[in-house]
Amino acid sequence: MPDTTSAATVRPALPALSTQAERLIELGVHEIAGLTPAGVRTFAAAAGVRAGGDALLAVHPDRAPASALAPLLRRAGKPGFVVVDMTDVDRFGPHGVELPDAPLYLVTGLDRGDHLSGWSPEEALPALTGEGRTPLLLTEGLHWVLQQPEVLERNHCFMTIGSRLRKENGGLDARTPAIWISNGTGRDGRERRDAPKIGWCWWGNRHTWLGFASAADRRATGGR
Repeated sequence: MPDTTSAATVRPALPALSTQAERLIELGVHEIAGLTPAGVRTFAAAAGVRAGGDALLAVHPDRAPASALAPLLRRAGKPGFVVVDMTDVDRFGPHGVELPDAPLYLVTGLDRGDHLSGWSPEEALPALTGEGRTPLLLTEGLHWVLQQPEVLERNHCFMTIGSRLRKENGGLDARTPAIWISNGTGRDGRERRDAPKIGWCWWGNRHTWLGFASAADRRATGGR
């Protein structure tokens, strides 16, 4: 297993929750989730008072699935996309992660997990939980990039291993979702070079350019 001595990745603070709310409304995420602009703004206003710090505004994946969020990402003027062999992306649900029972919630203490680059998901998960952290869901990672596009950098992208696919036999699919930047090769197509890309990696494989995004906590705060 690779060594790691680094602490949390240094990053700029997230926008204020009120600003994040307006971003989601501008993109039409509230419509995808069946929420009103007023409802999103009210939640953000109440949560901003109570959260008291750096937090990500997230929509429950049952309300806004990954396939609907991915095209809203932008990088180099190009929309995000899901790889063609991941038509089942929305079946990757929370695994070992307890979500607030609310359409909107907060994710706090985000870290891209650069210090775990070169680890496999199988190695990284116990390391994260041993630190008292929780791996991000794919949808949470997408919300993060929607609000802070610069978090996605070449050679510094991330996996979201809080989302797993349960197979019909009860076992877990060996694929684990990740968000990175397309090189425009293969089935991506040259026109997608530099676009944000939602794909997958094997549970036991290591990638030097993928960290493991995690959070300190999730909580529902404020009204609906």
